[in-house]
Amino acid sequence: MADTTALALQGIRILDFTWIHAGPSATRILADQGAQVIKVESNQALSVVGGPASNTARGLGQRHNWNAGKLSISLNMKTDAGKDLARRLVAVSDVVAENFSGRVMPGWDLDFESIRKIRPDIIMLSMSGFGRTGPWKDRVSYGQTLQAWSGFTDLTGFPDTKPSGPASAYSDAVGGMAGAQAVLLALIQRARTGKGQWIDVSQMESMSALLGPLALELSAIKTDVQRTGNRLHQGGGAPHGAYPCLGEDRWLAITVFNDDEWDAFAGAIGSPPWASEERFASAESRLRHADDLDKLVESWTSAQNAEAAMHMLQAAGIAAGVVQTGQDMGENDPHLRERGIFKQVPDASGVLRTIERAPYKLSLTPGSVTKGAPEFGADQDLVLREILGVDDEELAEMAIAGAFD
Repeated sequence: MADTTALALQGIRILDFTWIHAGPSATRILADQGAQVIKVESNQALSVVGGPASNTARGLGQRHNWNAGKLSISLNMKTDAGKDLARRLVAVSDVVAENFSGRVMPGWDLDFESIRKIRPDIIMLSMSGFGRTGPWKDRVSYGQTLQAWSGFTDLTGFPDTKPSGPASAYSDAVGGMAGAQAVLLALIQRARTGKGQWIDVSQMESMSALLGPLALELSAIKTDVQRTGNRLHQGGGAPHGAYPCLGEDRWLAITVFNDDEWDAFAGAIGSPPWASEERFASAESRLRHADDLDKLVESWTSAQNAEAAMHMLQAAGIAAGVVQTGQDMGENDPHLRERGIFKQVPDASGVLRTIERAPYKLSLTPGSVTKGAPEFGADQDLVLREILGVDDEELAEMAIAGAFD
């Protein structure tokens, strides 16, 4: 039987300078598995959702999601006293994480070469838009622009429309997962060799890596890859798309690949006369007439309840799924509810906040998140007194010297 209290990263301490989304989501992944993450915060970032908090429902939700389970301290990194405290925290940490532009950490004397003098086996995670080398190494970036520059946005949308791209900063989430993975690899290497290392994560490269063989295809055929909407880039099934259903913004995704599936689909929707037309008699001809077919399928789905139509088509062996909203997933999906992907955890005031757990389950070290994000500077005493051993007199001297923000 698994020890449900076991945590794979228990005993690992991370000094977390990250903010906004990409960095905090990387360290949140590690916190879920037992790492003690000390989030260094600043009053200068109060309006940034990855910083202390923004006074909107969305900002609070994002803060609790990306920073759940962490500790929070405030340091004024504009003062020598604040920077001295940061260096003392480096000495007792396993990992330092940051996602600033390339100028910030060296300006604080906290670049990799500096912190490895404090702790030789330290691991440093540096996440940035374009990486720490190359002509764009010092440029700052945002998720939507990174997605565009990586080539991702150009492939998103329909052939006769402008590029759309994801609705949110997808590159931040992708970069966060890449950063967490890289830290785990560095920890494994350090356990084997005793050596730390510097991790250089480029969010642009993380996004570009998702494009798969498309870059190779471009280099081989020398033509642009066109947007295909909901259809497969390499061709294939028809119908293949998302179709409107009854109700406001209700949609059903349907995929039919071969003739057997087509016969099953036609039978399930009542064998309308158009389903037996010659132009839809084979997979190849259905693909050639996909635009006409989509309109006919839509004429059926638009009169259907999305959930009922999904279950009916699935029973007939057809790949079909409701295009779920956030409310569908959070409140109405029985599978996600049973799996427990969304959890309610208390914040510092005892208010329950809904966040998602890690999207994987380890049988021996399942990991857990037990609390929401900390209030700004909530763990100042714990970190300074218990971890660093600071006494009252020294604490007062630090405050006078402006160490705290």
